[in-house]
Amino acid sequence: LTVTFPNIDPVLFQIGPFAIRWYALAYVATILLGWRYTVNNVRNAKLWTHRPPPATPIEIDDLILWLTLGVIVGGRLGHVLFYTPSMIWTDPVEILKTWHGGMSFHGGALGVLVAGLAFARHKKIDALRLGDVIVAAEPIGGFLVRIANFINGELWGRPTTVPWGMVFPDAGPLPRHPSQLYEAALEGVVLFCVLRWATHGKKWLNRRGVVMGVFLVGYGLIRISLENVREPDSYMPHFPLGLTMGMMLSAPMVLI
Repeated sequence: LTVTFPNIDPVLFQIGPFAIRWYALAYVATILLGWRYTVNNVRNAKLWTHRPPPATPIEIDDLILWLTLGVIVGGRLGHVLFYTPSMIWTDPVEILKTWHGGMSFHGGALGVLVAGLAFARHKKIDALRLGDVIVAAEPIGGFLVRIANFINGELWGRPTTVPWGMVFPDAGPLPRHPSQLYEAALEGVVLFCVLRWATHGKKWLNRRGVVMGVFLVGYGLIRISLENVREPDSYMPHFPLGLTMGMMLSAPMVLI
């Protein structure tokens, strides 16, 4: 018993050579929704009972451009360095072709870290408190991008006998875990609810670095656990003890 893969066209519509893809729209929607959510949090006086927010809404508007560049550059370079380093000497021009896919969450996170630190220094803002505000919106992207991965039929799970296993078009005849949907649910919906509880329920934006800590631990543990059902990329080496690159990149997040 398997569930039929929906086979949604990854291209929403195309005009000549110009194509609009669900994957690209996921990033655009992430930036726009994350921006508005962050601005609303900064404007919400109920969240700032002990100290004012670290940035003004206008500064958040400026920050979004910095973070967008951080996500794109960091995500692409992270994919190349962590997963396909051979691209550097075999086809370096391909590194610039982000429309071919290949973005790393951990690379994007490092890109956001660098961009956020640079912005905080430029504006003389407390970087750790700014980070608390930024990470509260991250699960929006975690949800949307994983749904786009599912539509693309990529980053599928390991073979399984569970009733909801799916046969992905490019993954052979075996039913597999729809691990992209697991990640959308846990990295997206569940983590968003946890962070929402931290920011709006516990008012932890008043405690420097706590919301960022909740995010790092939450994402790291979720990703490490889901790596057990996600199929490692075929071009990756076999690491000892059943470890995957995703596990090894997530473990430092939990430790930090």
